[in-house]
Amino acid sequence: MGKNREAKETKVQEIKGKMEKAQGIIFSKYQGLTVEEDTELRKNLREAGVEYKVYKNKLSALAAKQLGYDEAEQLLEGPISIAFGYEDPTAPARILNSYSKDHKVLELKGGIVSGEFFDEAKVKQLATIPPREVLIAKLLGSFKAPLSNFVYLLDGISKKKDSQEA
Repeated sequence: MGKNREAKETKVQEIKGKMEKAQGIIFSKYQGLTVEEDTELRKNLREAGVEYKVYKNKLSALAAKQLGYDEAEQLLEGPISIAFGYEDPTAPARILNSYSKDHKVLELKGGIVSGEFFDEAKVKQLATIPPREVLIAKLLGSFKAPLSNFVYLLDGISKKKDSQEA
């Protein structure tokens, strides 16, 4: 086996490992971004814990196929970047979608989230979901509101009784 083939197989295993580990994988067409724009995008993604890579499409397709993501092959045409979200499956979609609004050359192609294939429309819909921390805060807030109201009610009853006794 030649060194070139070994290098390609190693790269396929690397991509496959990242795909297995990631909760959200978003494919995007990046052609036309300036170096400054690409650097800014990478910084935004890195801050959110998202890994952003450009691999050869053939190698990415092989890795996806080995994992049973056959649909991913149709997304891998032309210059494609891959964003891997390891902790928050919505982060790559959210950041790329937000960035694409100001930079029209960045185009979302599709993705794989929690093992399910998402087309471009589904990825854009996914991008509207708030981060996990925000959802948890909203949930806790909805739990807290009725309890707070109940405490205020009890406090009001207590104060009313105190004023009647005085």
